[in-house]
Parts: sequence; structure tokens; C-alpha cells
Amino acid sequence: MSNGTSEMEIIQERLRPLLEAGRVEELAALLLELELHPSDVADLLEALDDTESQAALLRSLPAELASDALAEMEEGDDRADLLGALEPHKTAELLNELPDDDAADLIGDLEPLDAARILAALPLEDAADLRGLLQYDEETAGGLMTTELVAVRAEMTAGEAVDEVRRQGREVEDFYVIFVVDEQRVLQGTVPLGELILADTESLVSDLVQEVPVTLTADVDQEEVGRLLSRYNLVSVPVVGLRGELLGRITFDDVIDVIEAEQTEDILRLAGVSDEEEVRGDWWESVQSRLPWLFVNLLTASAAASVVFIFGNTVEEVWYLAAIMPIIAGMGGNSGTQALAVTVRRIALSDGPLERKSDAVAKELLVGLVNGIALGLLAAAAAWGAAEWFSLDPQLPFVVLFALWGNIVVAGFAGAFIPTVLHRFGVDPAVASSVFVTTLTDLFGFSLLLGLGSVFLL
Repeated sequence: MSNGTSEMEIIQERLRPLLEAGRVEELAALLLELELHPSDVADLLEALDDTESQAALLRSLPAELASDALAEMEEGDDRADLLGALEPHKTAELLNELPDDDAADLIGDLEPLDAARILAALPLEDAADLRGLLQYDEETAGGLMTTELVAVRAEMTAGEAVDEVRRQGREVEDFYVIFVVDEQRVLQGTVPLGELILADTESLVSDLVQEVPVTLTADVDQEEVGRLLSRYNLVSVPVVGLRGELLGRITFDDVIDVIEAEQTEDILRLAGVSDEEEVRGDWWESVQSRLPWLFVNLLTASAAASVVFIFGNTVEEVWYLAAIMPIIAGMGGNSGTQALAVTVRRIALSDGPLERKSDAVAKELLVGLVNGIALGLLAAAAAWGAAEWFSLDPQLPFVVLFALWGNIVVAGFAGAFIPTVLHRFGVDPAVASSVFVTTLTDLFGFSLLLGLGSVFLL
């Protein structure tokens, strides 16, 4: 059903009393009446307090809706506990309703003993297919792919190929591309379904085949999979073995959640938060995830504070520099974070063969030079006014100008250089979090301001 915001609010008001009271059978009947999308049903499952209530609701729903809702639930312990609470034959029934890649993801959540019990309840052929997918790491192309696809032989005529597509298509969900293979199932290319149907029935498929823009091996990281589908605007990409044999396919809908997860991971890392923290996790998980980073931040902040200790005499003699220090450090930190965020995103989006990552450093250095002089002159004008009003040292504006200008230049350079170097050495550039960049700008900012103050104001 199609719902506007007001309709969803009404539905929530009808569901909430049943949800809070744990009246599972009535809740299931209402879900069927409302024809909710499996994603909405998954949210309701996660909102139930205990695993037994979740299992009871799943048992009360038709197998197709229950299986789709299971696949839409957040991966993790909750989904694994729910699967473990169901009878093996019931879980096997639900898995039979899903594409093999989604079924493999669900089994991958389980403990080995529970997974073995469920696989034993499946038909031998289906169990063998799932075991084949489970051998791949879940964050690789092999872990994302499905073996359910439509493939025809290159030596077939168009008429024979159409008949074969009809036969295979009854068992395959949402196929967009017809793959063409040889006798050893080595991938030859693809043929558009429309072109195949319109071709003369006696035409050979080999005359219609088109080159595949990109192929993947099973060990390619999932982030690279998402980047390639986005870069080349593909709806489906084949996964091949070492000899080029067709193993499976990955469709665009398989990587939407991957892209979201990778972007969330990068955002958390940029903020100095471990990607192990669940966005919807409880407070104790957040404490465990964030405390180590805050401990690191405490150490790095202490390093910046040591600069102030070294220039203690300058601060004592030129007391008004203490009021300027937060301005210099804060502007540098913000500039560095801006450069870091733009550079990390640029690296993620521009990973083609013609892209030069070093251009980001030059760009941010130039941006820092221009922004630094503009903001430095503005701050120097304010410092001149303060010097006139409070009868301070007339050289104060020059100290403020060069300290702020220099720190913003350093911030832009560091914000681009650190992730670029990490990427070149094969390290995720998102780990160059703002914790380290802002600490670096604090060190340089304090050193420039207090060092220049020691030279010109004492």
C-alpha cells in the first residue's frame, strides 16, 4: 500500500497498543490487513521486547512476508537470536522463499551449530548452493553475489536463447541482463533482453553479444563493488572465477545497503568513533566504542597543551595572547576538518585510472592560502582595534595575521595530505580522523602564535 506521512502515523497508532501488549496474533492479522512493506514489518519485529514474541509473530505471518521481513532486519545478534529461536524446518521454509544471497546472509548470522541444523533441513541442492556462498567473506563480492541468473550459450540461435530465457527466468528473481557463456561456462559478454527478442530467430547469439564493462572476482571488497556499479551506471555486474567462468551476479539493489554501511563507517571514523559502534546500539556499547578514541584524544590534546607550557613565560608576560589562542586553534581545526572531509570523499568517488589523488593536496593548500589571508586580515583588523582601545603592543595585528594565516594553510595541507598518503599505502583514509588533524592544527597554531609573540611582543 502507498502511505503518506499522516497515514503512517495513523497506522502506528493502531499498531502501538498491540505491540506494547505483545498481542502477536492480532498484530499479525492487522499487518496483513494493512499490507505493510516487509521493511516496515522488520521495524515492528525489532520493536518487540523479546525473541519469543518476535518468533511468534513470524510464525503467524505468511512465509513470503515473514522471509522478506527477516531479510530486511538489521544484521547482528538480534536477527541471529530470532533465527535460532525458530524451529529448523520453519527457518528452512522461510529461506526457501528468499534469493540465495539473502538466505546465505541470514545463515551467516548464526552460530555454526545452528547453521548446520538449518542447512540439514534444506533440500540437498539448495543446501549445497548456500554452502558455496558461505565460503566467501560477507564483505566481498562473493558474499554479495547470487548464483541465480539467466545465462545462454554463445552458439545458440536467438530463438533457442529466448526459449532458454523463458525456462530459466521462472526460477530467477528480477533479472536485468542475459549473460552469454561458452561450453566451459566462461563469460563471453551479455545481450540485452530486448535485442534478443527482436532479433531474427536464426541469428546466432554470438553475433549479438556485447562486451561486459567490468567483471569482478569473488574476493573484491564490497566497497569497491559499490563504487564500480555507481561509476559505470550498471544494474548488474558478473562475478567470475580465476579462469573467467561465471560464478554469479551482483545487482544494484544488493549494494544499496553496502553503500549506506560504508558511508556510515566513514562518517563515524571521521568523527573519531569506531565503526564497530551500532548507530542504534545501547549506551554501554557507545561507551566501549568511544572511550578508547577519547583516551587517544586526551593524549594528543596533552601534546598541544605542552606547547603552552613551553611558552609559559610569554603567556605570563603577554597575557592577552591567552584570549587569542582559542581563535587560532579553532579556525585551524575547522579548516582542517573541512579539507579532511572533502578529500576523503573525493578519494572515495574519484578512483578511476585517470584520477590523480595528489591534486587534492595542491587544491587544499591553495584554498588554505586564500582563506588564510582573508581571515587573517580580518582578525588582524580586529586585533588592531583592540590594541588601540586597550593600549596593547602595536605589533599584535601582525602576530595575529601570520599566526592565523599560517595555521589555516597548515590545516588545509594536513587535511588533504594525511588521507592521501594513507590511501596510497592501502589504508582506509577515513581513519585520518579529525582527532589527529585538529591536534596538529592546535600544535602549529599555539606554536605560531606564542612563538611570534615571543619574538615581537616581548
